Amino acid sequence: MADTSARILRLLSLLGARVDWPGAELSARLNVSARTLRRDVDTLRELGYPVEAVKGPGGGYRLGAGAKLPPLVLDDDQAIAIAIALQTAPATVTGIDDAVARALTTLRQVMSARLRAAAEAFELTALRNYWEFAAPPVDVATLRAVGSAIRTHRRLDFDYRTPDGAIPDPGHPEFRPPRTVEPHHLVVWAGRWYLLARDARTRAWGTFRVDRIAPRDPAGASFTPRPLTDDDLTGLVVQNPERGDTAAQWRCQGSATIELPADVVARWAPGGSVVERIDERRCRLTIGGWSWMGVAGLFVTFDADLSDAEPPQLVEAFARLAGRLGRIPPGAAAGRDVG
Repeated sequence: MADTSARILRLLSLLGARVDWPGAELSARLNVSARTLRRDVDTLRELGYPVEAVKGPGGGYRLGAGAKLPPLVLDDDQAIAIAIALQTAPATVTGIDDAVARALTTLRQVMSARLRAAAEAFELTALRNYWEFAAPPVDVATLRAVGSAIRTHRRLDFDYRTPDGAIPDPGHPEFRPPRTVEPHHLVVWAGRWYLLARDARTRAWGTFRVDRIAPRDPAGASFTPRPLTDDDLTGLVVQNPERGDTAAQWRCQGSATIELPADVVARWAPGGSVVERIDERRCRLTIGGWSWMGVAGLFVTFDADLSDAEPPQLVEAFARLAGRLGRIPPGAAAGRDVG
C-alpha cells in the first residue's frame, strides 16, 4: 500500500509538471503497466482530481482545469534537488538570505522522516572564490521589478547607474536620460546578472548589468516579445563588448587571437571576458586578472594556439610561463602517489 500511495503521488506530480503526457511515457516513468496506470488514474479521479484522457495515437492524460494540488507534491529527487539548490543560491543576490533559510526549513518540515534524512545528508557550505567576489551584488527588489516586466511583457523605465553605483545628475559627464526598453531575458553568467532588452525607440538590442539598473515606476506599455535562442543569448552577453562589464575592471587586461570558435571559448571564458568572433575557427579573447601571470595562465587553459597577443606585459608573462614549464624535468612526478 505504501508503494502504491507513493506512486500515485508521483503520478500527480508528473501530471502537474506539464500539460499533456503520452500514456506510454507515464507508464515508463512510473515503471508500471498501462493497466496499472489506468487504475492509478482512476484512483486520482476518485480523490477529486480531474484527470482527463487525451485522444490521439497511443492516448495520454492531462490534469484538467481547476485541479488543486496538495501544498507540496514532490518526489524524492525533486525534494533533494530543491534542498541543494536553496543551499547553493547565488551569493550575488542581496536581501534573500533569510528567505532562503526559511524556505529550506519549511521544506524540511513537510518532508517525511526518511526524505528529511536524505536531504540533510546534503548539508553544504558554499565557499566563494576570488572570481565570485568580483561579481557585483544584485538587490532582490530590482530582480523582482525586472522579472515582473519580463513576465508581463511590459516596457521597463530605469536609470542606469555609473560603475560606482551612483545615478548622475543632469550636467554630469556620465549623465544619461532614463532608458525605456522592452525587457526580454535575464541571464546569469560567471556570477553576474544581465538583462537583455530592446530599446523602445531605436529597436536596437542592448545588454544591461542588473546591479546598475534603478527601475522607475509605474510599468510601461505592453509589447510583443521576440523569442531568443541560446545563440542569441551568447552573442548578446558573452560576445558583446558593449555590455558594460569588461576585463578593464581588472588590474591587468590582455587579449590574443585564439584558434578556437567563438562559441566554444564563450562557454569557458571567465567573468568579465569579451569574446569577439573573427571567423569560423578563430576569435579574439580579452581577459582580465589580478596579475599578468594569472592572465597568461587563463589563456593557456584553452589548450589552443595563440597569436597577436598584447600588451607587451602579457607577451612577457607568456615567455616567463613557458620558461617555468620548460624547467620541469621529465618524469618529475614519477613514483609519486597522485590522489
